[in-house]
Formats: sequence, C-alpha cells, structure tokens
Amino acid sequence: MTLTLILGHYLTLGAMLFALAVVGIFLNRKNLIVLLMAIELMLLAVNLNFVAFSHYLGDMHGQVFVFFILTVAAAESAIGLAILVLLFRNKSSINVDELNTLKG
Repeated sequence: MTLTLILGHYLTLGAMLFALAVVGIFLNRKNLIVLLMAIELMLLAVNLNFVAFSHYLGDMHGQVFVFFILTVAAAESAIGLAILVLLFRNKSSINVDELNTLKG
C-alpha cells in the first residue's frame, strides 16, 4: 500500500503550523525570542502552502514568491535579534513588559 500525498495533506500541515504559531504568540507575550520564533513559524507555514500550490498547479510563481519571503524573513530575523541584543545589554532582560524605552 502506497501513501500518496495530495494537496490537502500539505495544506493541513501548513494550517497546523500556522495555528501553532498563533498559539505561541498568544500564550507567550513575555519572551521576545519565542515571539520571533513564532513569527518565523508563521512565515514557514505560508511558504509551505505556496510551494504546495505551486507544485499542484505546475507553476513556478509560488516558489519564486517563497524565495522573496525567505529573504525578508532572514532580514527580519537579523534586525530583530540585533535589537534584542542591544535591549538585553541596556536592560539586562528580554521581558516584553520591561521594554518601555521605545515610548516617545
């Protein structure tokens, strides 16, 4: 018996990853590292759906769009972690509640 993966399997996996990321954001609003990881998980879930639809439709546009999303996600991660390191040096904490220095 062979298991054939269809589009629905990939979309279900993408939806579960996205839901896990949403739960991670709502349950953990204290730690910035976990928040960044949840946002990255959301982007990867969307990328999985783009690649699945691209393969299903036989079109390369979805895979090209994934390339641009990964580029933006890498830049977002680098900038977010750099800001996180600077905030940790100044505040000695990465707790979101204690980070009120950006208020004008």
